[in-house]
Amino acid sequence: MGELTVDVPKPMLSVCGTPIVEHILSGLTSAGIREIYIVIGWRGEAIRDYCGSGEKWGISISYGNQGVQNGTGKAAEVARQFAGDSDFLLTYGDILVPPEAYQQTIRRFSETTSSGLLTVTYGEDVTKGLSVLLDKDFYVEELIERPSDSQMKQLLAAGQLKPYGSVWRDAGIYIFRSSLFDFTCRLECSPRGEYELTDAVKKMLISGRRLMGLEIGNRWVDVRNPEVLASLQRPSSFVD
Repeated sequence: MGELTVDVPKPMLSVCGTPIVEHILSGLTSAGIREIYIVIGWRGEAIRDYCGSGEKWGISISYGNQGVQNGTGKAAEVARQFAGDSDFLLTYGDILVPPEAYQQTIRRFSETTSSGLLTVTYGEDVTKGLSVLLDKDFYVEELIERPSDSQMKQLLAAGQLKPYGSVWRDAGIYIFRSSLFDFTCRLECSPRGEYELTDAVKKMLISGRRLMGLEIGNRWVDVRNPEVLASLQRPSSFVD
């Protein structure tokens, strides 16, 4: 986000006059979630000052600081004590979805005995993010980070790209059982120099844990750059 985040973290950037973080909190509370833990880092005091204890939304918010920005896997680790033995919903702070998406995610997870649920969205260019391969029952088969053209050809040749699933992109909203932390605590540094949440999820799959996929509709937005942020400022663009 460049200059836009010199003084504030990305979740505090405004969409139609409201910080991204408040849009997320509103969606979570509409789904019945009342206890929320926010992992803060860069300029995190701006989020803490704005959201406070959560009283103005009728919820309880607590905070943890990721002192070193060393990856999404370690960010999740900060919340380990808060989550305890409970199932929990995890979302990145720059993903916008309509409130009903959170409700749908929680409802679907409640119907399964899986170790977790990954939301996905269909994208034409799967080389720009995490691709999720799903079987015919919409369970996760494999995760591939930014697959190259050669990897895509290999997947096609191996029959892993199927008409009913093709390749879906990670949508950045999850529900996990506490067993996730058995894998985040053993993460190794990735080639990017970070401890990746997706690497923990891959280890879960390798260990035999079942993870369900759930499609998020076309009102999913990853606020990844200034152009996307600018496109959201029209009242009809995303926020009703």
